[in-house]
Amino acid sequence: MEQVPFTGEEKESLKVSLDRHRDVVLWKLQGLDEERARRPMTASGTSLLGLTKHLAAVEYGWFCETFGRETEPLPFDEDDPDADLRVEPGETTAGIVAFYGRARAASDRVIEELDLDSRGTAWHGATVTLRWVLIHMIEETARHAGHMDIVRELVDGATGDHVRG
Repeated sequence: MEQVPFTGEEKESLKVSLDRHRDVVLWKLQGLDEERARRPMTASGTSLLGLTKHLAAVEYGWFCETFGRETEPLPFDEDDPDADLRVEPGETTAGIVAFYGRARAASDRVIEELDLDSRGTAWHGATVTLRWVLIHMIEETARHAGHMDIVRELVDGATGDHVRG
């Protein structure tokens, strides 16, 4: 797992930090069968796969929609605030991991193409910079990676935040 550079440029450091948390999200799914990946482990229904689906959707939303880029259909529903966290019967681990991969790739293109001071319009109408979106997504991804730490431990006892080599 790449380390955030001690003396790196701002954009590089923010991107590496985001990637470290993104990689933890994927690592938390490794070695699980379909049932355990989608098993709700809290009263609210939180599952590892549901958190991954949510993170894919918000990556597309914050990086692509905010800066006027195309996305694939996203699982947001004004009448169902948990739609992006719920794994539907026909969805699979492979499908949601692929969705997350496509969201990451689309987000990475935005990060690569824009300056940190580039401005976009958030879903709630505020003007935000790419810098703000990167910081927000580092926070969002780290928060949910922490949830995934707990959920994975509840599923099968596995702990840790990265593969030890």
